[in-house]
Amino acid sequence: MRKRENHKPRKGPQKNQPAKAYQSAKPAKHVKPTKPTHRTPPKAREYTVQEPAELLSFLLNTVENMGRNSIKSALARGQISVNGQTVTAYNHPLQPGQAVSLSKEKIVEAPPFVGLSILHEDEDIIVINKEAGLLSIASEQEKELTAYHQLTTHVRLQHPSNRIFVVHRLDRDTSGVMMFAKNEDIKQQLQNNWKEIVQERSYVALVEGKVRQPEGTISSWLKEMKTLKMYSSPYQNDGQHAVTHYKTLEANSAYSLLEVHLETGRKNQIRVHMEDLGHPIVGDKKYGAKSRGLGRLGLHARILAFTHPTTGTPMRFDTGIPKPFTRLLQQDGSGPVRKDRR
Repeated sequence: MRKRENHKPRKGPQKNQPAKAYQSAKPAKHVKPTKPTHRTPPKAREYTVQEPAELLSFLLNTVENMGRNSIKSALARGQISVNGQTVTAYNHPLQPGQAVSLSKEKIVEAPPFVGLSILHEDEDIIVINKEAGLLSIASEQEKELTAYHQLTTHVRLQHPSNRIFVVHRLDRDTSGVMMFAKNEDIKQQLQNNWKEIVQERSYVALVEGKVRQPEGTISSWLKEMKTLKMYSSPYQNDGQHAVTHYKTLEANSAYSLLEVHLETGRKNQIRVHMEDLGHPIVGDKKYGAKSRGLGRLGLHARILAFTHPTTGTPMRFDTGIPKPFTRLLQQDGSGPVRKDRR
């Protein structure tokens, strides 16, 4: 019965860029282009930063036969990049390990990303914030408008042999932070040691109704129907064991905002367990939801914290709580109120 209880170096961006905590994500009802990125052409000269400095000072001291005016002209023409990103400010701050590239030609502008933004990139991994509506990988119906395909195009602008490897996935309608590997060894290392490498992986879920028990654990055995819908089996050891922990962050009479931690990572796990709890995720018609106030699924992968697989550096990415979630909570309680079955 269901139980509920309290590498290899690659051509491209070099060295680790500092991890940043992003305090607010900006999910949208429909995926849309983000600002175009720029990438360094193959013939660029590259210099590695050894100590903190401003860009102009670094170039004056590093590049021979290039004066202040020549550097400013190159900046204005988009010929200088830092870790693969075009920079035009002469006082741009540099940190040790960053790669400064100087091209003889204007740096090529890559196609704009659709439905994603890059939070961090180095020679081993790429961390992104995916919007709701974008596939992680290809499906039978959609091959190109996916996070995987766009990132593959992105790294191949650095070198045509570069590749991207899937480490984990998010459902199409789930937004939030994801990580991809840039070589097979790193992919295997991350997947084989996921529980040891990942210190924190948490979601926020906006669910229907007011959850009376402020925190708890849901444990069940998940199985898949022929229709591809997942469900909790009424029998122990019948399917894949799944454990979900939740805590209420905020609630009104119509909705509850939960912080959710996965002890296991099964297909549609949070969605099934919220339905089992008696509080389906807002917008999740597949798993019993009645409300459509968001225009999207009320599930967001907020935080991913891990130890870098190569450098051992602690990294943490927080994409915040989507604003549409908080706006819906601030309404006066209009909407469905579901009885708590717990």
